[in-house]
Amino acid sequence: MNVSKIEEVQTTVQNTPGLGKKMAKYGAIGAVIAIPVPFVGPVLGALVGAGVAYARRDKI
Repeated sequence: MNVSKIEEVQTTVQNTPGLGKKMAKYGAIGAVIAIPVPFVGPVLGALVGAGVAYARRDKI
């Protein structure tokens, strides 16, 4: 992922009302679901959850 993509995601989150909150919620849900996987499970679950919320940003 290059720097411009990171800046693009940050801009999208800042300019879309409620998206950051949805990403946090989906990230938390993903982390809780992935708790049984030791060590990296919650982290990867949170990343996947936030990614799902970002991918669905137009439908929120």
